[in-house]
Amino acid sequence: MDFTSARRKPAFNTIQNRSLRFIDYPLFFVVIILLMLGLVSLFSASALYSTNEGFDTLYYTKKQALFIFTGFGLMAAAARANLERIRPFIKPALLVTAALLIITLFMPKVAGARRWIPLGFMKLQTSEFAKIVVVLYLADFFDRNMSHIKENWKELLKPLTASLVIMGLIAAAPDLGIPALIFGVAMFMAGAAGVPLKFALAPFLAAIPVVITEFILHPYRIERIRAMLSPWEHAKGSGYQLVQAMLAVGSGGWFGKGIGASKLKLMYLPVPHTDFIFSVVAEELGLVGGLFITGLFTAFLLKGARVARNAPSLYTALAALGLTLLISLQAFYNIGMNIGILPTKGIPLPFFSYGGSSIWSSMIMVGIILNISAHRSGQKW
Repeated sequence: MDFTSARRKPAFNTIQNRSLRFIDYPLFFVVIILLMLGLVSLFSASALYSTNEGFDTLYYTKKQALFIFTGFGLMAAAARANLERIRPFIKPALLVTAALLIITLFMPKVAGARRWIPLGFMKLQTSEFAKIVVVLYLADFFDRNMSHIKENWKELLKPLTASLVIMGLIAAAPDLGIPALIFGVAMFMAGAAGVPLKFALAPFLAAIPVVITEFILHPYRIERIRAMLSPWEHAKGSGYQLVQAMLAVGSGGWFGKGIGASKLKLMYLPVPHTDFIFSVVAEELGLVGGLFITGLFTAFLLKGARVARNAPSLYTALAALGLTLLISLQAFYNIGMNIGILPTKGIPLPFFSYGGSSIWSSMIMVGIILNISAHRSGQKW
């Protein structure tokens, strides 16, 4: 998908000519269905865990419902924002994001990692919002500088350096999942913007020694890959969580055991309402339910790509594409992790996994995509 084939000047005026009748309502309804299924699934997965932690059975469900309710406000604000007027604030936002990520590295460890800033009522995961800022920064940069990039590849060093700083700060938490996601999305955006393939592949090749170094410095990452390749041999150690997830998915059969009837969530699967919630869903709704949820995320990907294709400017096209990929690729990775075809990482399932930061960032991204869908430019990118 080449968004530069019909490129003219950035559509500074057409971006303001929007109408509610153009909003991609099917995409909005897909998100609503995902949120509804997610809240029901979270209640089922978290009720017993909540009780064992000393809370009432609805503790996590009520908090998630509050995150969703406030998330709609954030979605509405993002859907109504003038995306052209926020462009001068993207670079300052990138600096603020870097500062927050640095602050996060000095926060108390949670499960061996420093990824959150405690706010009392919730733990703010700064990396969730860093994803949005990086995508908007890259969309803005490519829109303003594509002609220069084609003449001088060194222009790519600016966005590459800025993105690597953000990804490096997130990786220091430690957390390789979100940096890998951002990196992959950035490569897709560069290709869609028209960056020559040899230039787009250069960062990928440069990342190989970084990944090798990470494996050397953190041997547990190799253990996770071994656990993925032979989970039953590591069932009592590094593969325990994966084995429990696979047992849950496999025991669901075609149509599942019914909502609330999961057995593996009964303290066999650690913290079942977070990263491994899909395995609980698959056990209760079966293969049919799992495929339905996967189909919803696929529909989200296709609708988001269509919004990007119909966007009024390269800036908005790349923003819609990047944000769509952030949500859909994260969902597909989480599902693949739950069924044992990808290494386990601390990556939540969008709209399902418990967490205010995940819900809020996902709904902000949806709001921006809906905002872009409300415009029509009369040309294809």
